Amino acid sequence: MVQDKKVGVIGGGSWGTTVASLVSRNARCILWARNADTVDEINQAHTNSKYLPGAQLAAKLSATHDLEEAVHEVDSIVMGIPSQSFRNVLQELRTLIRPGVPIISLTKGLELNSGLRMTEIIRDLTPEQPCGVLTGPNLAREIMDGFAAASVLAMENQDIIKDLQKLFHSGLFRVYTNHDVTGCELGGALKNIIAIAAGIGDGLGSGDNTRAAFITRGLAEITRLGTAMGGEVQTFAGLTGMGDLVATCTSAQSRNRTVGFQLGKGRSIDDIIADMFMVAEGVKSAGAVMALAEKFQVEMPITREVKEVVQGKRRARDALREMLRASIGSESEPN
Repeated sequence: MVQDKKVGVIGGGSWGTTVASLVSRNARCILWARNADTVDEINQAHTNSKYLPGAQLAAKLSATHDLEEAVHEVDSIVMGIPSQSFRNVLQELRTLIRPGVPIISLTKGLELNSGLRMTEIIRDLTPEQPCGVLTGPNLAREIMDGFAAASVLAMENQDIIKDLQKLFHSGLFRVYTNHDVTGCELGGALKNIIAIAAGIGDGLGSGDNTRAAFITRGLAEITRLGTAMGGEVQTFAGLTGMGDLVATCTSAQSRNRTVGFQLGKGRSIDDIIADMFMVAEGVKSAGAVMALAEKFQVEMPITREVKEVVQGKRRARDALREMLRASIGSESEPN
């Protein structure tokens, strides 16, 4: 019975808080957040106004800023930590976790220096723990407002995935399972960069046709690199590939599209990031993705231009022009 399970969610941002609130409908759940004021607000008012203004959290959800308390006697751990802090937080946790407790990542990014996915970091630091990823077209605010959404829980360990699925599946939030961890995780990480490109186009006044071109040609880039790294081609046509890409490239709630939109309006990346208190993973991941593209000898012209823009090496208008005038051939070819 999942009602008897206890889950520790690490990370009090918008998505970590949303998932914790969903899970608390099915099991006991405790959420760890760094900020003591956020913890007090969740425990007393059942809100997280910094990340989810106006949203009411499940009354049964409790919060703590003590990592040891967050993972004490839990049956599973959910990590909602930004990619560049993921390793450090897990390093702190590793000695506190009982052997065999599954660790599920919510993070859609790559570690900058190593290019590793979050499940690879989990395996590196805690090889005795089963691990997986929960990912898909999941805009936190819409889910908190009760709109229907679908997500994918991907794990190689198929013996425990059905029990974990029941923890996350809630009402109109549908959770499907998949064994392709690599493909699902890469879809979530790589789509952020394409969303920046789509946002640049929107910021510069391009139309729906341009955005559709970025989405479809971006999916081709994602699929090329994803399959070269071991993902399955059908994964990228599903929720964690095309589904997540469409949501992130079209929604005003998308942080990565917002970054691109502001770049298209002529703002500098430093000014944009300074005004954001939530992480746009594509900004950090672009360099790591291009390093992987070079390693696996995969052409990624959209990603290459986005990397140049977010690193301050090219103006957004020039990058858009370059992306749109790339050499053409068969639709199955890279450009």
